[in-house]
Order: sequence, then C-alpha cells, then structure tokens
Amino acid sequence: MGGVFGVVSNSDCSLDLFFGIDYHSHLGTRRGGMAVYHDDGRFQRAIHNIQNSPFRTKFERDVDEMHGHIGIGCISDYEPQPLIARSHLGKFAVTTVGIVTNKDELVKELMDSGGAFLEMSGGEINQTELILSMINTQKTILEGIKYVQAKIKGSITLLVATPNGIYGARDKMGRTPLQIAKKDGAHCLAFESFSYINLGYKDEHELGPAEIVYVTADSYEVLQKPRDEMKICTFLWIYYGYPTSCYEGVNVEAMRYNCGKFLAKRDKDNNIHPDCAAGVPDSGTAHAIGYANEAGIPFTRPFIKYTPTWPRSFMPTSQDQRNLIAHMKLIPVQQLIKGKSILLIDDSIVRGTQLRETTEFLYESGAKEVHVRPACPPIMFGCKYLNFSRSKSELDLIARRVVKQFEGEDVSQEVLAKYCDPDTPEYAKMQEEIRKQLHFTTLHFHRLDDMLNSTGLPHEKLCTYCWNGKE
Repeated sequence: MGGVFGVVSNSDCSLDLFFGIDYHSHLGTRRGGMAVYHDDGRFQRAIHNIQNSPFRTKFERDVDEMHGHIGIGCISDYEPQPLIARSHLGKFAVTTVGIVTNKDELVKELMDSGGAFLEMSGGEINQTELILSMINTQKTILEGIKYVQAKIKGSITLLVATPNGIYGARDKMGRTPLQIAKKDGAHCLAFESFSYINLGYKDEHELGPAEIVYVTADSYEVLQKPRDEMKICTFLWIYYGYPTSCYEGVNVEAMRYNCGKFLAKRDKDNNIHPDCAAGVPDSGTAHAIGYANEAGIPFTRPFIKYTPTWPRSFMPTSQDQRNLIAHMKLIPVQQLIKGKSILLIDDSIVRGTQLRETTEFLYESGAKEVHVRPACPPIMFGCKYLNFSRSKSELDLIARRVVKQFEGEDVSQEVLAKYCDPDTPEYAKMQEEIRKQLHFTTLHFHRLDDMLNSTGLPHEKLCTYCWNGKE
C-alpha cells in the first residue's frame, strides 16, 4: 500500500514531517523518504530502506540536517520516493501512493516522444518517476496533475511540493484518502487522519475523488472540485487502516466492531456455542470484540503478538518467510486455549496458509474447537487498483483454487458470480471445501452486504472488486 504526508509551515516543518511520515509506517515496510525545500533554494532529500529498521531509526540523523518550511514524504511499499525535478515547471518534488496498471503503455508513449527513464535495480521503471514525467509534459503543474488523472488506469493519490506550497490530489475514484489539517501557521496533508493529531493539527478538509488542492501555510485553495462518483477501498477499514483513522467520516475501529456484531447476528442461526471470541492480532481484535459483545460471550486473547522485533507478516518477498514470521510472532496463552471452543476472527482469508497454521497452532495448544469467521467475503479477484495482495496469480487465492477444483480451468464470469453470491449452493459448496482444506471446525465468511452496511456508507461508494469482480 504505502502512505504520504506533507507540511507547509511558517516555521521549520522538519519535525512535523518526520513524525507525520512515521505515523504511516503500518502501511508498508519497504522504503521511507522525505524531501524538504530549504531556504537556500534547493530540495534536500533522504530515502532509506526500512525493511530491517523502523522509519524513526533510519531518519533520525536526516531530520537534524533537513530544515525548511515545506516538505513531503512517504512510506513506500516498492519504489524509492519522493523524487525531485528541475524543469520548465521549476523545482518540485513528487510522492505518490497507488498503482498504475497501464504503466508500460504510458512509459512507451513518453519514450516514443523523446523521454527517458532511469531503471531501478530490478530493471523496472519507478512509478513515481513516470508520474513526474507525465506532469512535466504539460504547461503547468496543475495541468500536469489533471493529465495524470485522465491518463492512468489503476489509482494514484499524490503530493507535489513546490517552493511556495504543496499540490495535493486524491485519486480520481477516491480509492485512497487524502486529508488536510491545520494549526496556527501551518497546514498538513495526510493519508491517515490520525497522523497529525499529536502534532497539534485539527481536521480541516477531506478531499473528494479527483479533487486537487493547493496548500500554503495559511490557507488552501480548491483547484479542481471533487467528482460525485467514488469507489474507496473497503479493505482500508477491514485491514490496512490504523484503528484511530477515519475515512469518509467512518472510524476504522468502529467499523470493525460493527463487522463483528453482524457476524454474531448471523451466527445465531448456526447453532454453535463457543466459549469465547478471539481475534487474530492486530486487525482481527476489534472484529472479535464486536462479536463477543453481541453474542454475550467473553473476549479473550489466546495468543499474544510479539511486536518488538517481528515485522508485518505480508511484507517479505518470500511466501515461506511470511508464513514463518506469522507463526513466530504469535505466542500462545495455553490457559486460555486448552479445552476451549474458540470463535476466531481474522481480517480475511487470502491464500489460507497462515490461518490454517494458526488454527493448527491452537489445536496443538489444546483447543477443542476452532470456529473461523473472516471479517470479509472470500477474495475472488486480485486487486488491480491498490495492489494490496502480493499474489502473482488469482490461483494463489484459495477461493479461486477451490472454484477451479470444481469447475476446471476456464470459468466464465457468470459461473464465478454464483460463487460470489452467499445465497447460492455453489457458494455453500465452496465455503465447505475451504473449511475442510484449512481444518476449521466451522467456517462462515462475512457477507458482502453486512460488511458494507458496517461502514454506514452508501454501497455504491465502496470498491468491492476483489470480492465480486464489479468495476
């Protein structure tokens, strides 16, 4: 995923920038970067690999040396950024979050017209460099941002820092968020709304889909009004977002709590009687609390996540490494497991490997039963808008593997639609097969309608592509 943060201030912005970026560290562990426009008329920049060390540790020395009134930065899942340019548009720095799915086509288009790109170590083109180059083809930065929004497929939210202020632009479908907040003599822009609270900023404006703003220390100006149509990523609430964040006015923790309540209401007809409800930490915790309160059973923590040294489990490139880390960082509390029937909630089932190992881990520790309730429906389609999963093929998804097992190689969209509908025999058959393969006592996925209702937002404003394939 990744996240962005920017500050424009009448005083030195470097500390606010440093801590604001750091508060986005839960969104990725590959690279971090920050760029500050110095009073001597140049950008200073630092980019570090943060795979084996947290952002704060890597950038402590940089923040002591980088001083200025305007800065932007990011936590990036892949490409090094922010990037700095000196062109006919002047000096500016760019940072982005999202994915451009037609990157090859756009790179070729620019190269055919005489452009050139630096290759990253893996031979790929830096996506943020592509965005910078596209902006630079136009007569102004504003026209360049509009050009990017018109041309790209996928999703891009971006910040462009100039010597006088920062342009902020939310993705044209609003798939990722962007907020403006203010305090005396300063404004900031952030992906995560909680990232500026402890820095003294107050909410001022949440950008709508495709909205473009220009922000200075004392004010902000809307340069392009938002469009009505929106498809914000629902997975932000289910998994990616930090519990204290809000998107479109909906708090992450509250939404997860609502999900648990809906799951418990559905279970009243399933004739199961667990001794307790538990969540796979951390994103499953609030879901489980909501379930426990609605069902009238205890919430317990049968295993505790060891956080001081283990990074997020989905980040390493190797699936084996991810599985090992997922196992190593969960420490059992056997007194809360032995002889118990446990209702276990995780945010999702993607490949199924980690949750199967977690369940086996509970059985080995003496659990009598493990009833699994994922907080979202079966993931049937690889995300092509935010790239939240590292799956290289849709057959990495356990739901699609089971469909292939039943239907063969070539499956039509009409057939897939039946497996996406929780009221069909096909869906029930798929769910039962996943249960058997992953060794759960029972399995019931969260229904799509219940999950969307948990946000309280109109369903048409929420992206559901990974669950039902609808654009």
